[in-house]
Amino acid sequence: MADRLLQHRAPDGTRSVILARGPRAAFVPGVETVIALAERAIAEGHSLLDTALACGEGAEVDLAAELAAGHLIAPIDHQDPAHCIMTGTGLTHLGSAEGRDKMHREAAAAAHQTDSMRMFLEGVEGGKPAQGQVGQQPEWFYKGDGSQLVGPGEALEMPAFAQDGGEEPELAGIYLIGPDGTPHRLGLCLANEFSDHVTERHNYLWLAHSKLRPAALGAELLLGEVPDHIEGTSKVVRNGETLWEKPFLSGEANMSHSLANLEHHHFKYALFRRPGDVHVHFFGTATLSFSDGIRTQEGDVFEIAAAPFTLPLPNPLVRTEDKPVTVGRL
Repeated sequence: MADRLLQHRAPDGTRSVILARGPRAAFVPGVETVIALAERAIAEGHSLLDTALACGEGAEVDLAAELAAGHLIAPIDHQDPAHCIMTGTGLTHLGSAEGRDKMHREAAAAAHQTDSMRMFLEGVEGGKPAQGQVGQQPEWFYKGDGSQLVGPGEALEMPAFAQDGGEEPELAGIYLIGPDGTPHRLGLCLANEFSDHVTERHNYLWLAHSKLRPAALGAELLLGEVPDHIEGTSKVVRNGETLWEKPFLSGEANMSHSLANLEHHHFKYALFRRPGDVHVHFFGTATLSFSDGIRTQEGDVFEIAAAPFTLPLPNPLVRTEDKPVTVGRL
């Protein structure tokens, strides 16, 4: 039975938290946000699930109906978006090097292995260290702050200057830094780590630019132990018809790095252990429509789904208007 937390926003703006246990879901009385529940759990030394159960049970909820109505939002946020930090890792999944190596091979234009392939192979060799040891560090990138986080059904915005807007179906770890600087993993979310693959393909040193884009989280925050194997589907829908569809795999059984190793190499930096901050950390993927020659366009809809999550993550693609920036001089 998968336990999940969700955040609900009524048409009048009222916020609530929902606890789902298997197919049954109900409001958690007296709790408006997941971060508030997590802060209570840390203070009391209890798990998120036990803290939610101790609040009692409110009215039952039809999750599918609430998703269709647009009332389910991202399952984590922060009242100050600057204190929600979005980051990620790449080349972490078995098979993830193929698409990346293909993108970067022309840029490397040499007989030796690309840097991407070298990093992937180093992860395969040292990404799952024995307990108490430090493994190989992964590729790491910054995506933005909480202003870049969108929920199910919300648009993923491709900037006017972007050369591409492509999906990346994966898992994201959600963390809250406790008062003493300890990172606490709240759970996992289904995610779309949206990127500009054309920009990245031009020169792999532009990876940093290609990742400065919004990202989407599914409505459900999966609590408890991390599943070793997760299998889902990723699709691109155009004009109501499926343009591209492919299965994707995640979970440690399908990864070259352990989650503990990825977490260590993120939170080893004191900068990322500031009390009260929320972290959304994307764990990577091996499946991209871009690798199969798909070029997305405005109006396409990305749809990602995977058990044990019960709700899909749909997001339409839009392009923002060009907004020239002039730097003033004081």
